[in-house]
Amino acid sequence: MKIHRIHPWQIPLEDAARLQNELAARLQEEPLDAERVRFVAGADVSYEQASDTMFAAVVVVNYLGLDVVEEATAVKTTRFPYIPGFLSFREGPALLAAFEKLRQVPDLVLFDGQGIAHPRGMGVASHLGLFLDLPSIGCAKSVLVGSYSTPGTERGSTSALIYRGRQVGAVVRTRTGVSPVIVSVGHRADLAGAIEVVLRLAPRFRIPEPIRRAHILANKTRAGLSE
Repeated sequence: MKIHRIHPWQIPLEDAARLQNELAARLQEEPLDAERVRFVAGADVSYEQASDTMFAAVVVVNYLGLDVVEEATAVKTTRFPYIPGFLSFREGPALLAAFEKLRQVPDLVLFDGQGIAHPRGMGVASHLGLFLDLPSIGCAKSVLVGSYSTPGTERGSTSALIYRGRQVGAVVRTRTGVSPVIVSVGHRADLAGAIEVVLRLAPRFRIPEPIRRAHILANKTRAGLSE
C-alpha cells in the first residue's frame, strides 16, 4: 500500500516537538461510518525497552467476521531514544515498513497507542494516520494525558477524558469488570465512531481483535529472530 512520506524520521529531538505541533494542525476529524468499513488493520510493535530493534506487525481482519485477511511484519533499528510522548518517532519507521507490504488496503487502522490524547495532539495513531492518509484510531492501555471519572463496570460504559479543558478521548470498558481502554481519534475519524468500532472489535477480550493479533504477531517475530 502507498505511504505518504510527509517528513524524515531521523530528526534531532529538539525538533520533534515543534514538528508534532505543526502536524497536529493537519489532522482531520470527520464522521466515521462503520457501515462502510470492510477491512480493519491493527498495528503494534514489540521490543525490549533497552533495545533499538523494533519488531512491527500489522494484521488486517474482516470487520464483520474478524477473520484474518493479511499479515505483515518488519524489523527496523532506530536511533531515536525511548521518550514518552515521542514514541511514534521510535516505532513509526518499522510500522510503516510493515504497512507498505500490505496488498489489501484497510478502510480503518487501530493502533496500540494514543491519537490526539497526547501532550501535543500527535500520538502514534494521529502521526501515522497522516502518513497512511486513512481513518485511524488510538486504543491505549493507559492514560498519557488528561483526567477522567471511572466509567461504570459494565461493558460499553464510557467516561470522557479531558485535557486542558476539552475532551480528547474516552475511557471505554470493553469487558465487564475489566480495566478499560483509552480511545482517541487519530485522523479522519470521530470519537463516537471510534468508540463504536472499538467495542465492535472487542467481543471477547479487553483489547480489540486486530491490535490483539498484531501484538501476538509482533512478539512471535521478536522471539523468532532472537532464537
